Amino acid sequence: MTPIVKAVQAAKDSIVNIHGHKTVSTVSAVGGDTPRQVNGMGTGVIIDRRGFIVTNHHVVDGVRRIQVTFNDGETLIARLIAHDLTTDLAVIKVDAHKDLPCINIGKSTDLMPGETVIAVGNAYGYENSVTRGIISALHRSVQVTENQKYDDLIQTDASINPGNSGGPLLNIDGQMIGINVAVRVGAQGIGFAIPVDNVMEISSRMMSTERMSDQSHGIRGKTMWEGDVATFKVTGVEKDSPADAAGLRIGDTLTKIGQQKIQRQLDVELALLNRTLNEEVTLEVDRAGETGKQLAIVTKSVSGATNVSDLAWRTMGVRVKPMPENDFAQLSSRYRGGLQVTAVRAGSPAEVEGIQIGDILVGMHDWETISYENLDYILKNKSVTTRGAIRFYILRERDTLYGDISLAAIQQVSQR
Repeated sequence: MTPIVKAVQAAKDSIVNIHGHKTVSTVSAVGGDTPRQVNGMGTGVIIDRRGFIVTNHHVVDGVRRIQVTFNDGETLIARLIAHDLTTDLAVIKVDAHKDLPCINIGKSTDLMPGETVIAVGNAYGYENSVTRGIISALHRSVQVTENQKYDDLIQTDASINPGNSGGPLLNIDGQMIGINVAVRVGAQGIGFAIPVDNVMEISSRMMSTERMSDQSHGIRGKTMWEGDVATFKVTGVEKDSPADAAGLRIGDTLTKIGQQKIQRQLDVELALLNRTLNEEVTLEVDRAGETGKQLAIVTKSVSGATNVSDLAWRTMGVRVKPMPENDFAQLSSRYRGGLQVTAVRAGSPAEVEGIQIGDILVGMHDWETISYENLDYILKNKSVTTRGAIRFYILRERDTLYGDISLAAIQQVSQR
């Protein structure tokens, strides 16, 4: 096999094709906007065995039903976990019945113009299309629209066509060095990708335990490279944080959290994501010549709403956080506020009723759910908990949906 074939073979199982339908508005001949359905398509990359996939925000923006097709032909429905409009990155998740193969992540700090690169993606809907080229330039800025500008991009002459967005730009070793993002309209041989180091940094912010599940750890660090070997050096430990209590020190090399190998800040977030509050997790560090030193970190709530957050997780199967007032006002003027769902436990009453990450819980029974205190009152109210089921109301993409969540299931869980 040629080096390019070997590179593609190494990466292909961690690259997915993304399909969906979205509504766009076009200006009609008689004036005004006319909504119409279009087929959305793009590519994504598996970054965690549990089914977390990174792609471009514009690939999944406005898509109501995200379909992900794997290299073996299996198709699963994904849900949007986190997104960043400014950087045009998003993370989606599928619930697979097995561990998924992850992309081999390279680095973008030592890229050079003239270096061979490979773009893989769902070009024009043709799945698993492969093109090759070179790095034409680095640190490019591209103004795509009045409101969208990309900075620090990799420029390449590898063909990046519609549908390639969100897919990987690979080096000759099959490592991801960027996420394909844009092509210069009307120009041949000019495409762009977000450097992988930027992708990992942004993904770690999007997937932080504080943002996703209201939990803190206090670990900050950076990736250090010795040749092709990446290690994670601790550069900061937040005072009075779980990491501080565990005895983690600046200068430690953090090698593992639980069974997760740690090389990047994103690895830290993924290793601690969706842990039960007050769960003890083992950290493995190298310190001043001492290898494999073990410490124990205990997760805790950021907001201090440990009791109600844990109660909602045990009983309903959700983690929630208050929606900022200004953000909520842009979504709805009908309600005063809500709690945004940041995690849904598999097999829980919430999952059974179709509640998804990103939904905003605006009410239960006859009460609004603006704050943790509201939810705490509802879940501990005997007049509610003696009912067979309780009506809930959520906002999803500006639509109000409702259902009845089983209180029988809640009582069984809460009595454990």
